[in-house]
Amino acid sequence: MQRLAPALRQDNVPLDLISLIKTILAATKEISFRVSQGHLSDLMGSTLDENIQGEVQKELDVVANELLKDILLESGFVKAISSEEEDTSVAGEKDGKYLVSFDPLDGSSNIEINSLIGTIFSIHEAPSDMDASDPDMFKQAGNKQICAGYVLYGPSTMLVMTTGSGTHFYVLDRTHGGFLLVERNVQVPTDTQEFAVNMSNQRFWQAPMQNYISDLLAGDTGPRGKNFNMRWIAAMVGDIHRVLTRGGLFTYPQDSKNPKQPHKLRLMYEANPMSFLIEQAGGLAMTSEGRIMDMQPNSIHQRVEVIMGSKNEVEACLAYYK
Repeated sequence: MQRLAPALRQDNVPLDLISLIKTILAATKEISFRVSQGHLSDLMGSTLDENIQGEVQKELDVVANELLKDILLESGFVKAISSEEEDTSVAGEKDGKYLVSFDPLDGSSNIEINSLIGTIFSIHEAPSDMDASDPDMFKQAGNKQICAGYVLYGPSTMLVMTTGSGTHFYVLDRTHGGFLLVERNVQVPTDTQEFAVNMSNQRFWQAPMQNYISDLLAGDTGPRGKNFNMRWIAAMVGDIHRVLTRGGLFTYPQDSKNPKQPHKLRLMYEANPMSFLIEQAGGLAMTSEGRIMDMQPNSIHQRVEVIMGSKNEVEACLAYYK
C-alpha cells in the first residue's frame, strides 16, 4: 500500500501543500486518540458555552478546535484559519500561502452514543493583497478549493480527500502512525435506492421535497417503480461516506421550522468540501437552484441547502423543483 506523501506526489501536489495536509492530519491523529479515550478522560459532556452557530459546544468540540487551530497557526503555511467554532477568522503567518477552513468535529451530538463523527477541512489559496486578519479572504467559491477532505473516526480512522485529481480513501495504520492509500479514484454509483434525510423535519419542507420523498416512500407501487431504503447517521461525514462508498442521495433541504434560519449546513465548513469530494467521484452536489461550488459566499458562516450524491438520483430530485 502506498503512503500518503508518495500518493500525493503522484497527483503532482506541490510539496508545501503536502506539508500542510500532513500538518492537518497530525492534529486529526491526536483528535482520533482523544475521541477513542473520551469516556476515560471526562471529555464526554457539554460545556456551558455556545459557538457562533448558537449550538452548545461539547468538550471534544473545544479540544478538537484548539488542536487544529494551534498546529495550523504554528505551521507557517497558513495565512489564516476559519473554524465553525470561532466567531471570525484567525490570522496566522502574514505571508502564508493558504487558507484553511474546518469543522473540527462534525456530528458531535453522536459523541455520547459512540457513533460516527469526523473532521472536515477545506483549503484555498490565500490572496496575497489582503491582510491576514481580514475574514473576507475566505469569501471564495467552492470551485476555488485546491484540497478538501474529511477524517472519519470510526472502527478505523479513515481519510477521504481530493486535491482535484479524484477522490481517494486512506486508512490510518496505527502500527507506524501514517495514512495508507487503500482506494484510488472512488466513484459514486450513478443510480441508487438509498437516501439520507432527517425525516423529523418533513412537515417543514417545501412542497417539491415533500413530493419527492413521498414518491420514494411509495416504493415499487409508486411513480418511481422501485423500493428505497432510508439511512440517517446524523453526522454529515458518516452519511456522505456511505454515499461515496456505495451510492445514495444525501439532502438537508430548506425548511420553515425557523424562518430566520431556513438552512442547516454551513457552506464553507461542510457543503463546499463535501461537494468537491462528491464531484471528484462522479456525483452531483447541488442546491435546488444550482451548483453548490458556484455559490459566492457572503459570510464565513453562511448556511445552505444541500442535495448531493448519485448523479441520476440528484437529477431526479431536482426535477421536482421544476
